[in-house]
Amino acid sequence: MSNKAVFFDRDGVLNVDTDYISLISSVELYDGAADIIAYCKNLGYWTFIVTNQPIVARGIISEEELIKFNFDYKTLLLKQNCRAEIDEIFYCTHHPEADVEKYRILCDCRKPKPGLLIKAIEKYSIDPSKSFMVGDRISDIIAGFLAGCKTIQYKSGKHLEPMIKTDLNIPENIQPDYIIDRISDLRKIIV
Repeated sequence: MSNKAVFFDRDGVLNVDTDYISLISSVELYDGAADIIAYCKNLGYWTFIVTNQPIVARGIISEEELIKFNFDYKTLLLKQNCRAEIDEIFYCTHHPEADVEKYRILCDCRKPKPGLLIKAIEKYSIDPSKSFMVGDRISDIIAGFLAGCKTIQYKSGKHLEPMIKTDLNIPENIQPDYIIDRISDLRKIIV
């Protein structure tokens, strides 16, 4: 495996996290978000979004609406920078306390579990040791660590929130490899 990737959490990393974003018109991309994706692409990285989307489990939108939203989200990034191509968006619709019963399961894809990253790693023959996980919450950092990636925590505000509820037995003292204050700071790490 020689392919390398940058895995981005979505809300709180590429855009402002306003909880349960269901309309593309509500998305406020961070300054430089599209440019940093283009930067990673220019360096030869695959670029993925790995995101928990309990909005489906809560019954706020359907999975079909989420798929359409993801398409529109990728288009929004490309409008900001024509090289800001996300290769694929991997998402988890599950929640242990879901309002929609079929999504009320303990899955292996809801971060902090590494299932979304592992799926991408296997599908695209990614070498995790050459790859990065960029997230705001500690659950993103844990998922990246467990998948074997270097981890970067973006201090965008939600990084202070408590751990997402999980049945995962988490190793103690997992810390990010790097911490950034702006998404553009990735240029100092990913070279």
